[in-house]
Amino acid sequence: MTNPLRYDLDDLRVFLAIAQARNLTRGAQQVNLAPSSASHRLKSLEEAIGTPLFTRQARGVTLTPAGETLMRHARRVFAQLEQMHADLSPLARGVRGHVRLWANTHATHTYLPADLSAFLKDFPQVSISLEEHSSLDIVMALVRGEVDVGVVAEEVEGADVRLLPYRSDRLVLIAPLSHPRARRKRIKFSEVLDDPFVMLHAGSSIHTFTLNAAAALGRHLDVRIQVRSFEAVCRMVSAGVGVGLVPRSALVNHDGSPRADLVVIDLDEPWAKRNLQVCIRNNDNLTPFARHLIERLTTASG
Repeated sequence: MTNPLRYDLDDLRVFLAIAQARNLTRGAQQVNLAPSSASHRLKSLEEAIGTPLFTRQARGVTLTPAGETLMRHARRVFAQLEQMHADLSPLARGVRGHVRLWANTHATHTYLPADLSAFLKDFPQVSISLEEHSSLDIVMALVRGEVDVGVVAEEVEGADVRLLPYRSDRLVLIAPLSHPRARRKRIKFSEVLDDPFVMLHAGSSIHTFTLNAAAALGRHLDVRIQVRSFEAVCRMVSAGVGVGLVPRSALVNHDGSPRADLVVIDLDEPWAKRNLQVCIRNNDNLTPFARHLIERLTTASG
């Protein structure tokens, strides 16, 4: 049987400070230790691991391969600790349940704000951590057990997850009021491939989906600018930067009225329909609060 490694979080904090500063004295200052104390902790850590973590030089230190490996893992350890504290904090304030929800850009910026607001009013003892990710990343996080519930727009083949209907939407073309095709009611995607495009950021599902749709036609889009939200896409298009593809549900003002600063044209494409789906692991032992959230989301459009 191998002997257990004997070191603690304080040793890892000292190591990380020195690694990031590339200097023992400056690293020790960052964790409020004397250089001699930091050096002692570092030596004990190296002895516990069984290999040097730094190469000492006249003007500082450099990481050995073992040190590079430990730094990657130590950063993950402290990131997980921060997440643990964030998850526990609501419980300390009297909140009795917590649900980890990841959703794609479409759901996060359209339907989820109102749906989650209504849910939290009915379940004030619950907190939700919502993160925006691509559909693929959401499914992979669910499979790894990092997330309780996901909302996606694409199926991922081979993943051991279950998909439940959430909302149906459609992608539409938006253009400036002065656009030559402003009077059209419907349009083929191929008709606007020569236009400059305003796109969501790389990595978003709609960004990837749109580029793939152009590639299927043997074309490359002229992406003039990339932004972080549908609202920013609308503002850029309204200002004449280019055209864009957004969900119809994103084309309302904060008071619920339709936007008047854009031309909205239906896409005459079968793929324009976007079905958002709640995604959960198969055979999952969900908490009661997660089950309540899933029930609320899957009946939200009813």
